[in-house]
Amino acid sequence: MQAQDTATTYFFKSWSWVEANLKQVALGILAVTLAAVLASYYFWHQNQTEIDAGQALTQMMISIAPNSDAIQLANDYLKVAADYSGTQSGGRALVLGATALFEGGNYQEAQAQFQKYLDTYHDSAFAAPAALGIAVSLEAQGKTEAAANAFQRVINGYSDPNAVDSAKFELAKIDEQQGKLVEAENFYRDVARNNPNTAMGSEAAFRAYQLNSRTSATAPSKTVTAPFSLSTKP
Repeated sequence: MQAQDTATTYFFKSWSWVEANLKQVALGILAVTLAAVLASYYFWHQNQTEIDAGQALTQMMISIAPNSDAIQLANDYLKVAADYSGTQSGGRALVLGATALFEGGNYQEAQAQFQKYLDTYHDSAFAAPAALGIAVSLEAQGKTEAAANAFQRVINGYSDPNAVDSAKFELAKIDEQQGKLVEAENFYRDVARNNPNTAMGSEAAFRAYQLNSRTSATAPSKTVTAPFSLSTKP
């Protein structure tokens, strides 16, 4: 009975507080309701934007003519990327646009677009391929040292095996050109071991074999001196 009286007393005290602060309570309820509505709209809008971006990219890809110019194709991709920036499909369109620029020979702009992707979507699925795209774009521009550093960043900074092995293969070729034969051979061996029964793996294995033959042939021979004289002269 005492517990019931206590609960009743608490209820009436609480109700008295509500009556005294009715305006504040109403405003609090309104704020919570408004926040819930805005959150629901935000997530609905985000989801709808992702759907629209996916549809726009799909529509653009299925309308590509077989003889499309690479630069025009890049512009079409980049338009989707700009219209739907921040979405997954927009990011994919940006990478595809950068790739089309590279294939069209516009290496400097391709590098810029790959970098834009990394700046905007640095934690997403295509971050490693974009970083690799920067490296190959630099290499295509003849910026060998910058390209080597970019390939090394891919190797050190990403876990995507395809991107990492491609970076190792390209860096091995640069090392080979610069006379760093041991480093090049080690990279080739890694690529061959990780990619059996593939064109890149087979080429890497062959290049590693060639380098091993070269380094073995140029290795200084050791001269063994007998601890006593073999001369038969008195």
